[in-house]
Amino acid sequence: MASPTSIHSPSTAVAGILGVESPTVVVVLLSLVISLLMVVVFRYTSDQKAIRVAKDHLKAYLLAVRLFQDQLPVVLSSYGRILISTGRYLRLAFKPLLFVILPLTLLIVQLDRYLGWTPLVPGRAFLVKVRTGNVVILDDVSLLLPPEMAITAPAVHVPADNEVLWRVVAEKEGRYNVTVAAAGQDFSKEVVVSSSRLLRVSSIRLQGRFWERMFTSGEPAIPAKGPIRAVEVKYPSRNIRFAGLEWNWIWLFFVLSLVAGFFFKTVLKIEI
Repeated sequence: MASPTSIHSPSTAVAGILGVESPTVVVVLLSLVISLLMVVVFRYTSDQKAIRVAKDHLKAYLLAVRLFQDQLPVVLSSYGRILISTGRYLRLAFKPLLFVILPLTLLIVQLDRYLGWTPLVPGRAFLVKVRTGNVVILDDVSLLLPPEMAITAPAVHVPADNEVLWRVVAEKEGRYNVTVAAAGQDFSKEVVVSSSRLLRVSSIRLQGRFWERMFTSGEPAIPAKGPIRAVEVKYPSRNIRFAGLEWNWIWLFFVLSLVAGFFFKTVLKIEI
């Protein structure tokens, strides 16, 4: 059975990159840095003059609606021009957004491995869930654990979902591999046990499903045509306390990035 590996590797801990351990501090710093980069990228990939003209036209037509609200032909004409100017503005803004949407999405996916979930705690039970290709082999599935882990309750079979679950507890910190045996084949799944706040974890290992794996799994695919479709470890989800509220890190990131983005675009005098 594989022995546990170090949980403090610089290649796996985002804290080692940023030099901090607090998830709140990490999210705040990332929001500031990324919002600044996005504003700068928008500045150099957009037609600032054309955007300024489009926004001025919008303001003028909106003002015309207010000033001539008792003159129906003028109001209708202004509404039509508002729609045209809005379309022109969106077209001008869409191009620079393409330069940031894809990299930002990929970055969020990777950061979620660190900030979306917390590692398991030594001595606290967690669930390992296996989904099979069909109900026939459910009784043939077994879970093999390293010496530092133990099963604390009988396996629970859910035939309706082709699933079997085990309750497991780890005695000490480490990165472990648990092994699922089925139909003469073995499939491993990494389990991270640590009191550290920022470590990379992957909650599920999947067979195939490239796009789903890209967004939800940080591990190689389970071999195709095997009896196992997925192996999942139930990590606790992370909530970050900020401004007296509990936040999912992605919502906090977007709110802070939006506020910081408006601040930076004002300071740098960039049209958005």
